[in-house]
Amino acid sequence: MRADIVSPLAQTAAGATAQAVLSACVHCGMCNATCPTYALTGDEADGPRGRIYLIKEMLEGNPVTAHTQRHLDRCLTCRACETTCPSGVQYHRLLEVGRAEVAQSVRRPAWERALRWAIRNVVSRPTLIAPLIFAGRLIGKVPAKVAVGPTSTTALARRVTLLKGCVQSAAATHFNAATTRVLQAVGVGATETTGVGCCGALHAHLDAPEAARSLARRNIDAWIAALDAGDEAVVVNASGCAAFVRDYPDLLADDAAYRAKAQRVADAVRDPIQILSAAPPAAARQPRDPRIAVHDSCTLRNGPGLGGAVATLLRGLGYDPQPVADPHMCCGSAGAYSLLQPDLSGRLRAEKIAALTAPAPAAIYTANIGCWLHLAETSPVPVRHWIEAVDDVV
Repeated sequence: MRADIVSPLAQTAAGATAQAVLSACVHCGMCNATCPTYALTGDEADGPRGRIYLIKEMLEGNPVTAHTQRHLDRCLTCRACETTCPSGVQYHRLLEVGRAEVAQSVRRPAWERALRWAIRNVVSRPTLIAPLIFAGRLIGKVPAKVAVGPTSTTALARRVTLLKGCVQSAAATHFNAATTRVLQAVGVGATETTGVGCCGALHAHLDAPEAARSLARRNIDAWIAALDAGDEAVVVNASGCAAFVRDYPDLLADDAAYRAKAQRVADAVRDPIQILSAAPPAAARQPRDPRIAVHDSCTLRNGPGLGGAVATLLRGLGYDPQPVADPHMCCGSAGAYSLLQPDLSGRLRAEKIAALTAPAPAAIYTANIGCWLHLAETSPVPVRHWIEAVDDVV
């Protein structure tokens, strides 16, 4: 697809990214076959091909309207389209460029701006979201608090730094505790690095790219220090956060001081499944409820291509993962998407829970804090992080 991107964007790294992605697209439409929003609405503008055309027209200097904004907003950024594209189009990179451009051209209604500001500035801060988590538990919107349990302080030769997270550190501190114990069992010490906070994804996706860059730089400085001190990887057990950190090089592409450091951090990011697949732990006991369903989050399945890895690991530990229909379909969480697009998100969740519970599992296991919160709100069976299943038996 040929595109004539207008200045001044054409002279930027973002413009070069957009040009490369657009040039790769042959507008065949195969991407629509795996797009969740296209499946729901049947609207070409709600599929990747339609959105690519909307972005192309905008970047070529055509008028930008609320129509463009609405359909770009509806994208989940699940990246399922990238898994079926025969040309290897990196759609999500183009989408980030398009969303940033439309944000500068179309002013949102006051209530939308206020909601996005609140999500960015409350959800990303554990001390501010903690009261909301507490209230959510009282009314059954958030899963009950789980005891963290003890973790070992034994020093090990292999070390990694572990992202504490923002929502996760307020709603699910037991995720990192379980991760620490499991990694310890395979000879890897894990500690949370001081100075690291929100990954910046919420800000980047909610019209505040400069704030996202500021958060990314802060995290990069802390992680580079940890890597220089001997930590071998940045372990992130929230697959959505991991996906965004891997995109730090794009976020900071025009920042000469951080471009190389961003790439170093992105290259060091690991999901726990990558470490455990290379060195599987041994089970010390049998699972109490082995019949389970695994929900591979989109950011685990479609970005790093780790779909099926969790089920394989858990099967080796005595679990019995059941087949799940349409595993490529998004659950509808997608960061703040469930708050901003509740209708589409709710419909996707209903379909996903129906698929996950059809084989009558004792529990559903996922890989992302957002999916955990979203699915657990209406699931008839417990929803847990897959690392808890490993922690239960090693």
